Amino acid sequence: MMRSPTGRSFAGQHRANAGSDRRGRDKAWNGWPYSGPLSTRSAAYALTVLAALFRWLVEQRYVLANPFAGVRVRGRVKTGLDVTRGFTEGEWLLLRTIADGLEWSYGWSEAAAQRLRFLLDFGYATGLRVSELTGATLGGIRVDEHGDHWLHLVGKGCKTGKVTLPALARMALDQYLAQRRLPVTRERWDPATVILASLREDGAGIETTRLGRVLRRFFALVAGSIKDERPAMAEKLRRASPHWMRHAHASHALARGAELIMVRDNLRWSAQALAIAATWPSTRPQECTNFTSQCS
Repeated sequence: MMRSPTGRSFAGQHRANAGSDRRGRDKAWNGWPYSGPLSTRSAAYALTVLAALFRWLVEQRYVLANPFAGVRVRGRVKTGLDVTRGFTEGEWLLLRTIADGLEWSYGWSEAAAQRLRFLLDFGYATGLRVSELTGATLGGIRVDEHGDHWLHLVGKGCKTGKVTLPALARMALDQYLAQRRLPVTRERWDPATVILASLREDGAGIETTRLGRVLRRFFALVAGSIKDERPAMAEKLRRASPHWMRHAHASHALARGAELIMVRDNLRWSAQALAIAATWPSTRPQECTNFTSQCS
């Protein structure tokens, strides 16, 4: 059925109606979305969802075993992580190392350098989109009954969501708030305070377009400083966009052993998030929380 989910895959009362001459006239076929076999990728995704469903059923003791645990998709080629629109761990370490010396080696102001370092650490640790970074406020940070920190926000398509805040993100935020002369203790926070601020004295937020220019300026600076020793990386940085931090967040977590479902749920990729919500109703929050260890 997985390889060819047409009407012929479903026996019983529909078997006699599987012929194309009767299919259009039978109300049972109205709205049937498939006319041929699934692609290898789609079949693999379907197996992922089914395996997640049965994993939850096993954990709840509704069934004794997961029948999809050992199933593999024939013809599927396992490929490495796509790093063409992201940074390898080595590249990210180099970027972060250069960011540590922006004031002394490249003439950036102290406030601009501090903000850039916070942006790199917080953006990488959370995987937030640029628009989400600029719209986040301290009031969106909440701690649940287990002591886990979450950032509640409005994401793509005006959808509300929440992102776990790992240790790296929390440490970066504490340091950045102290540098802005703001209280670090949650009880003393002003909920309206933006997490990522402009360099003006009023502490107002920064626009998405401005944030993009800041990051591209940094990428261009690094490209210029390494072009002789690392020409390939320099060329890559000239093409880089702020969204690459989100890609790096995901690919590095996967490389460290995080489950694809867990990463996708934390990034709020809609198709996968819906599947997880349907198949892991009780374990999904804890799985997201476990993701924090990948970015600590």
